[in-house]
Amino acid sequence: MAFEEMRAVDARTVDRDSLVDVTQIHIDEGMPKEERLREFVRQVKNPYCFRVGNVVVKNVYSNDGVSLRERFEQFARTL
Repeated sequence: MAFEEMRAVDARTVDRDSLVDVTQIHIDEGMPKEERLREFVRQVKNPYCFRVGNVVVKNVYSNDGVSLRERFEQFARTL
């Protein structure tokens, strides 16, 4: 499946059993960042739509250079 097709998956209608559960993914943290990213994509199959347990997650990525951790910290400061 091409990345555009992966991005277009509708989390509301997708067959949740067809999605990879990210709690089952294991990545060697000793690998370089680029290799960890490739390994994540290889294992998750679709980095835009996957499961965490029984919950379907639709992911959107940004090219602004801010990490997910930084985004969560920004969000937490606004609460």
